[in-house]
Amino acid sequence: MSYVDGFVLAVPKANIEAYKEIARLAGEVWKEHGALSYVECIGDDVPMGELTSFPQAVQAKDDEIVVFSWITYASRQARDEINAKVMADPRLKGPADCPFDSKRMIFGGFESFTEL
Repeated sequence: MSYVDGFVLAVPKANIEAYKEIARLAGEVWKEHGALSYVECIGDDVPMGELTSFPQAVQAKDDEIVVFSWITYASRQARDEINAKVMADPRLKGPADCPFDSKRMIFGGFESFTEL
């Protein structure tokens, strides 16, 4: 079974092209270092909930779009090794201008139990 890192974040609509550019580069870097897949999705049907929802989870503002992303690895050990290489990769040491508020990003690692 694979291991998955998942992410949910809110990106200002005005910054979505800058985010896509960074995401494309990040995807190339993760794949080069051994990730099995790298997926970035822009919210298309992400309604505000009454108790919980993706927009509420990341405190999305009216001018922001929810992004849902994941990276897959062969195992947790592979993920840890790949992420160490990615964090040391100079291509991702760009300017400090992040196109979204990283404090509101939700992320975590997940062990797969079903893959069909």
